[in-house]
Amino acid sequence: MKFFADCMVGKLARWLRILGFDVSYYRRIDDEDLIELAAREKRLILTRDHELIKKASRRRGLKNRLLLIESDRWEEQVEQVLDHFNLRKKIAPNSRCLECNEKLKFLPKARARNLVPPFVYEKADSFALCPGCGRLFWKGTHFQDMEKKLARFVGQKK
Repeated sequence: MKFFADCMVGKLARWLRILGFDVSYYRRIDDEDLIELAAREKRLILTRDHELIKKASRRRGLKNRLLLIESDRWEEQVEQVLDHFNLRKKIAPNSRCLECNEKLKFLPKARARNLVPPFVYEKADSFALCPGCGRLFWKGTHFQDMEKKLARFVGQKK
């Protein structure tokens, strides 16, 4: 399942990527361009914009591929998407690049030696590389906080 999140739900887009879902997102994009891209890439549109829903519902093939996001709180938005599309069993945390949305590739620790500071290399157990933008990911100091937030969604698999 592929999504297109409009600029009103940027944090939702980021958290869906953290959960492993394919989410296209642009900070700035014209409604018509968003609709065209979503149709061409066969993506479901996630938005809080009633006007965008009206415009997109007129487009052939998109009428049933729209979800109006109800809450302005990102946690509730994620819950709505997971429940609406019955996605809890498909959660794959930390498997996509947060920046460019590509699937991450496991990188053996030995290959990360020259790519990260020595302190990071010593502390981190595993690494992942984005083949799209080249970013390197590891479980850093922020990871514990993120794991607590992830537990809200992962722990409720139905």
